[in-house]
Amino acid sequence: MSLVQTSYGNIHVETHGSNDKPMLVLLNGIMMSTQSWTLFLPSLIEHTHVILLDFLDQGQSDKATKPYTVHDQTQVLYEVLQALDVKKLNVCGISYGGEVALDFSVQYPKMVERLMVFNTTAKTSLWLKDIGDSWIKATHDPLAFYLTTLPTIYSHQFYETHKEWMTNRKEVLLGVFSNPEFMQSMVRLTQSSEAFDVASQLSKIKAPTLVVSSDLDTITPAYEQERIAQAIPSSTYMILKGCGHASMYEQPNTFVSLILGHISHSHSLAL
Repeated sequence: MSLVQTSYGNIHVETHGSNDKPMLVLLNGIMMSTQSWTLFLPSLIEHTHVILLDFLDQGQSDKATKPYTVHDQTQVLYEVLQALDVKKLNVCGISYGGEVALDFSVQYPKMVERLMVFNTTAKTSLWLKDIGDSWIKATHDPLAFYLTTLPTIYSHQFYETHKEWMTNRKEVLLGVFSNPEFMQSMVRLTQSSEAFDVASQLSKIKAPTLVVSSDLDTITPAYEQERIAQAIPSSTYMILKGCGHASMYEQPNTFVSLILGHISHSHSLAL
């Protein structure tokens, strides 16, 4: 674990596993931090060398002192990889992290060996912006923020089958959402994606790409990922059934299997 100095501030970075294995960076969703990946690391580091980082305004990284965009987070990632002397790697992002993953792959296509994006979008629609605005309006009240965000992040099916887990999650998150500094960061992170739009640039992505949807995702519906897959020349599209926006938590085994399968598969097989 270390702090990497960038032009945007100090960024918390972690590396896990042997560096003689394929390199994989995991990019956080908007409410996540490096700690969010703890459950997945034992399986992933058997086969990959994992890089984790907290974006600006996340986890243990610096808080922003001025407005920024998703593209700025892409530059944060680039500067971190430069500091680590990483030339090529596999990139995986979910939701907000998927936006950064797409933008990074557009800006630095030669650095990306394999790309994986889950539950994300290539453009913030008016509908998605209004969802973000509803989150911002609820930040004054921890319970209101929980009730505005969590029922859209997790599917109704997951709620029904994991009632005890969701109850415990609620108790933990109400404490987190009571932290004014965290909520101010959430406002800035949400606003940073308002103008996000790489939809017209996706053809620049050359890496074999896995695009994953969830059929019960109400934040970034499946048609958003279908458009991404159609626009990227070398892409594979999959949809997870009975799953919401937080696919990594709702179907963790599938999530890991898809990542490792995509990295290890040879896309040049002659059939």
